[in-house]
Amino acid sequence: MKVSTICVLGGTGFVGSRLCAELMKRGYRIRILTRRRERRRDLLVLPGTQIVECDVHDAPQLSACVSDCAAVVNLVGILNEKGHKGEGFRRAHVELIHKIIAACRNHKIPRLLHMSALNASPGGKSFYSRTKGEAENFAHAAGNQIAVTSFRPSVIFGPHDNFLNRFAFLLKLAPGFFPLACADAEMAPVYVGDVARVMADALDDPQTHGSRIDLCGPKRYTLKQLVEYTAALRGLKTKVLGLPKSLSKLQAYFLEFVPGKPFSIDNYHSLQTDSVCPGPEHCPTPLEMVAPGYLLDQSRYVQYERFRSRH
Repeated sequence: MKVSTICVLGGTGFVGSRLCAELMKRGYRIRILTRRRERRRDLLVLPGTQIVECDVHDAPQLSACVSDCAAVVNLVGILNEKGHKGEGFRRAHVELIHKIIAACRNHKIPRLLHMSALNASPGGKSFYSRTKGEAENFAHAAGNQIAVTSFRPSVIFGPHDNFLNRFAFLLKLAPGFFPLACADAEMAPVYVGDVARVMADALDDPQTHGSRIDLCGPKRYTLKQLVEYTAALRGLKTKVLGLPKSLSKLQAYFLEFVPGKPFSIDNYHSLQTDSVCPGPEHCPTPLEMVAPGYLLDQSRYVQYERFRSRH
């Protein structure tokens, strides 16, 4: 039996917009919480969708917004923070999940889907992985009152992603060569459509209650391979130069102070652990099936085909 209204935190983001579309197709009513409702008027035309202005970090506001919902989905997360001491990560990941759990308990909301991350662990090497791990553990500790399922993806790709698209932008600015930190780090990129499908499938599946689901694509790549692939799709002849560990860390310290923070020391620490699944993957869509659709420079198609034939 389908639940009535699903409250989604982070529903206007990259994964959130895809998940909300998937849930709507399945007949759910969606309530998306956002700080600035007027900026998301594009979502108001979607059937069965309600956009509610709410500061999710304000516990009373959050509690009021979820009070009549049958399930909550938490997709809120950050990859970088202002400052260097972990307070931003703690606020976005740990403090928020405490408020979500309290609101669910207060209103007897029986179901929570929580977005974590592959390698999330309180003993992780970065603030990101440690706070994601702490938040995930806290969510599951509420399992006797709330049916919790957490999702632990590798890096997520798809149209409008902040991964391949960011490298495409940076490669365009590079002067013929691109110095790449942590070039040998391995990951198994997962398609955003697969992530949305697995999460939507889990919503009404009792067998996923209490589960921590790793999400990886069908193939592993080094970071260097992914950046070279992006360059080929964009028709760029930029040479990607992998940096040794010492220079990778130095680059991270430097880029922390660049506007937009394209790379940080916390990102560097996260990349010291490969982002690959230890068990079976749930997401079959290969990168090569999707990425050309939003990255390929059609004017350089022949050059890309030559690259693909060599790999």
